[in-house]
Formats: sequence, structure tokens, C-alpha cells
Amino acid sequence: MTMPAIFVSHGAPNLILHDAPVRDFLAGYGKELGHPKAIVIVSAHFGTREATVVTDEKPGMIYDFGGFEPELYQMVYPAPGAPDLAARVGELLSAAGIPVQAIGNRGFDHGTWVPLKLMYPNADVPVLQLSVQPKADPDHHLKIGRALSPLRDENILVIGSGSFTHNLGEVFTARGLADPNAPAKDWMIEFRDWMDAKIAANDTDALLHYRTEAPHAVRNHPTDEHLLPLYVALGAGEGGKPDRIHYSHQYGALALDAYRFG
Repeated sequence: MTMPAIFVSHGAPNLILHDAPVRDFLAGYGKELGHPKAIVIVSAHFGTREATVVTDEKPGMIYDFGGFEPELYQMVYPAPGAPDLAARVGELLSAAGIPVQAIGNRGFDHGTWVPLKLMYPNADVPVLQLSVQPKADPDHHLKIGRALSPLRDENILVIGSGSFTHNLGEVFTARGLADPNAPAKDWMIEFRDWMDAKIAANDTDALLHYRTEAPHAVRNHPTDEHLLPLYVALGAGEGGKPDRIHYSHQYGALALDAYRFG
């Protein structure tokens, strides 16, 4: 079975606790996709200088946030790791000329366990974590995705987990947390619409230069680590018709769109 590559916006850690369109989408989409042999997930919250795979057989948990509901810190996602797949991914990246290293003793961060706990709640699919390189550009991450593309024919699901927009200064304001149901900001809508048009048109060159070409790019992504997973998914699923599979927002500024490639 050939799996697609997907990009999901994982939202705030407490997304998993509260009714919201994106939560409903994630909770249903795993059933729609079916049961992959394994998952390679690239989370915006796992950043390293070089591409890095996690070799743990039984990854633990990372609660990489503060100030949220106490029950979040008790949640576990006991999916097995995939050390054999880590070796395969290392070979694919090395063959593409991308330096890669392996580490152990790194648990699932919330960019990994929040969406997967909703998509595959039985935690019965092996999960391999692969890092982003926050100091590298979108083209670097597109090449990582292209190197991973053969995995899709092996019934392996490639997921980029980030956020379609990510300006936390607009979410956590001086007055406290913004209203989760606030209407979308005009500058967020303009950026989202530009990105969606370029994705739909397979305009990869424009997407690679989003930071200088997209309207309000820096305001929507003061730093771009939360958009870099999109380029991994785009590269892994390149050649097919892209499909926006979810469209919603929270806090007026946080676009939570998701895409399917391939």
C-alpha cells in the first residue's frame, strides 16, 4: 500500500482536551488513512543542527510546555519506536547527501504525541522521530522529504507536524491568552490564502521563497521552524495533486490547516 505524506498543525498541547474542529479532524483522519506499517514524524519541537533520527525502542514522554492543564502532564503515548526504520532513514538521507546522526533517550514531544494520540489512539504503530534543522532553509527540508519518498511505497506514513501559522505573541498577549474563538486576522488570512494557492498550483519555487514573497510572512512566522515540516511532507509526496484536508483557526492568528501530498 502506498501512503501519502501529510502535514498537520498540532496546535497547543491542550488541543487534545477541548472540542475544536482540528481536534475532530485529527481524531477521524487516522481511520481514513488506514493502518500504516510505521510512521516517520518530523516535529517542529525537535530541532537539531543536523538531521537526527531517534533510535529508542520504547520512547518516553516530553512535556515541553508550561502553564497548561495538569492532566496533560500525566498523559502517555506508549507507541513503540522503530530503530530498524531509523537505520533505513539514515541510509536514504546519506544517499541524498544529507548529513544524518542518530541519538537515543529522546521521548515524544507534544508535536508528536498530541496529533498521534488523536490519530492512532491505540499506540500500536511504530513511530520514528526525525528532527528539523531550524537554521536550515525550506529547500533543505524539501530535499529531506524527497529522500524519504520511497518509504511511502513501503506503507510508511510520513508526517510533518508544525503549524500553518505560528505567531505566539498574538496568542499569548499582555492581557493573557487570546480568545480561542476570535475571528481570523486579516494578515493571517492573506498569508494562508497565498500559501494555499501556491501549494494547489505546485509552485514549489514560490513556496521555497515564502519568507520574501508571501504577504505578512514574518508576522505569521517570526521564526520558521513550525513551517519547515510542511516542506518535508511536500518533498515526500511530490508529484501528486496536493489536497488541503483541514482548514480552521484558533486565537485569531493560529491557522491549523493540514495537507495531503501524493
